[in-house]
Amino acid sequence: MKFIRYFFEYILIIILFILFKLLGYKIASEFGCILGKTFGPLFRSKTIIKNNLAKLDTTLTKEKIENISKEMWGNYGRILSEYPYIANFRKGDLDKYIKIENIEKLDEIKKGQPVIFVSAHFSNFELMAMAIEKAGINLTAIYRPLNNKMVNSIMEPLRKKYICKNQIKKGINGVRESLRFFKQGTSLAIMIDQRVSEGEKINFFNHPALTTTIPAQFVKKFKCKIQPVHIERYDKIYFKITFDEQLIIGENTDEASISLKINQWLEKKIRKNPSQWIWSHDRWK
Repeated sequence: MKFIRYFFEYILIIILFILFKLLGYKIASEFGCILGKTFGPLFRSKTIIKNNLAKLDTTLTKEKIENISKEMWGNYGRILSEYPYIANFRKGDLDKYIKIENIEKLDEIKKGQPVIFVSAHFSNFELMAMAIEKAGINLTAIYRPLNNKMVNSIMEPLRKKYICKNQIKKGINGVRESLRFFKQGTSLAIMIDQRVSEGEKINFFNHPALTTTIPAQFVKKFKCKIQPVHIERYDKIYFKITFDEQLIIGENTDEASISLKINQWLEKKIRKNPSQWIWSHDRWK
C-alpha cells in the first residue's frame, strides 16, 4: 500500500511541477497557496498544530490558531509551487524577488575560517543555502531525505544542482562527513528546528525538545562562529534573507547552553512570523 501511495504522490508532483511552470511564477505561487490551504489540513493532525501553538502562546484564541494554521498551509503550498523555479532563482532570473540584508557578513566569512550557519524551516527555506553558495561561500548542507524515495529522486538532484552542491544526509555518518568538509575549510549549514533522536532535550518555548547539538559540538571542537540566518516572505512572492549578528559564545560555555542560546534565537524569529514556520511536526514528542 505504501508503494502505491508513494507512486501516486510521485506522479502528482510531476504533474504539479509541470503545471506550475506553465502558469508562471506569480500565478503558480497563488495557485500553490490555494492548494496548500485546501488540502494541507487533510494530511496533518490539527491537534498537533493546536498543541504546538499552545507552547508559543497559551492565550491564543481558536480564531488566531486557525488563522496561523491556514497561513502556514498557504506558505507550504507556495513553497511547493516555487520548486520548479529554483533554477531561475539560481541563475538570477528572479533576483528582484529576493532582498538580502547584511550580505557583507558573507564577505567577512570568506576571508576567515568556516562557520556554522544555523536556520530553520521558515518561508522558502531552500533559498538561504542558495544565497550563501551564490555569494561564493564553500558550503555543505545537512538535510533529511524525504520518506518517499521516488519524490526524493526528483528533489535531491534539484537541491544538489541549484541550491547547494554538497548535500549531506543527517545522521552519524553525515556528522563525520561534515567534519571532513569543515576541516577542509567548508562552512556548514544546518536546520536546527527538526527533532533528532540523537539530540539532547533542550528547552524550546519553555518545553524540553530533542535538539541537535551539532553546532555546539563544532563550536567546542573548532572554536568557530555561529552565523544565524533566516528568511521571511512578504507581499506573497517576495523574500528577505537576513544574516543576523553572530552568536557570542563564551569559551567555557557547555554544549547544552550553546544549544539553548540557538533555540532562543529561533524562538524570537518564530514569534515574529509564526505563520511562516512549520507547526505541523510533533516537535516536542
